[in-house]
Amino acid sequence: MKKIGVLNSQLSAVIASMGHGDFIVIGDAGLPVPQGVECIDLALKSGVPGLLETAEAIASELKVERIIIAEETGKVSPHVEAALLQLFEGVEVEVMSHEALKERSKQAKAMVRTGEFTPYANVILVSGCLF
Repeated sequence: MKKIGVLNSQLSAVIASMGHGDFIVIGDAGLPVPQGVECIDLALKSGVPGLLETAEAIASELKVERIIIAEETGKVSPHVEAALLQLFEGVEVEVMSHEALKERSKQAKAMVRTGEFTPYANVILVSGCLF
């Protein structure tokens, strides 16, 4: 049995398989999963797990070089944007429309569905390189 880090075997395997420039989407409970993209459904109930705790767990194992968030996040849920910027302090930030974020999600290695019920609480994590 794994002692630390991400215990979900499907999510742990995706993180381990990521290469430089690959990306993973962490979405709220309502973000649509594009056809053909692996869905890792962690949603248990409203708010569980939350977007931020899920992002923190993934970030503990994944080298993140850039995050992508929607313009709408800062306007509708500024506390989510602020928390993401704090969690990924020093990491490049790209901002795009929510529609563009959903379009970009079609190229994701996987999409993690959380129980988050906050509007526009979604983030794309772009994998970096350790060397």
